[in-house]
Amino acid sequence: MFNKTKTNFMTKNQDIDTGSINLIGVGTSINGEIKSNGDVRIDGTLVGSVNTKGKVVIGSTGSVEGEIFCQNADISGAIIGNITVAELLALKVTANIKGEIVTNKLSIEPGANFSGSCSMGGVVKDLKHAEGRDKKIEKTA
Repeated sequence: MFNKTKTNFMTKNQDIDTGSINLIGVGTSINGEIKSNGDVRIDGTLVGSVNTKGKVVIGSTGSVEGEIFCQNADISGAIIGNITVAELLALKVTANIKGEIVTNKLSIEPGANFSGSCSMGGVVKDLKHAEGRDKKIEKTA
């Protein structure tokens, strides 16, 4: 009986994992890749990529040099690299972005800095198809 209860408990924990919040604090530096089902907040430094099914928050002291793939994002810090957001990307007043943005919706507060290209609308939902189409266009040009 105990083993059966324990097995059910473990199964429930795996389903609940998507609500986790991961924090990289001020003064912390990470080199590598972050993969998560939950939210990620970065107030320190990341050199690498973030891939999450949740929300990414880059605080005003946070910086990322690399790729970001997520459901939603609030950016107050610095990013050098490409950002792909399935739903809403919000660039706050202190945001400083250099790279390509692909998102469904974009909100930019006055004072935010962005240098690069931006694709908006339904492009994120069909991103793999769009990448294939772009390669075909390059070959024919």
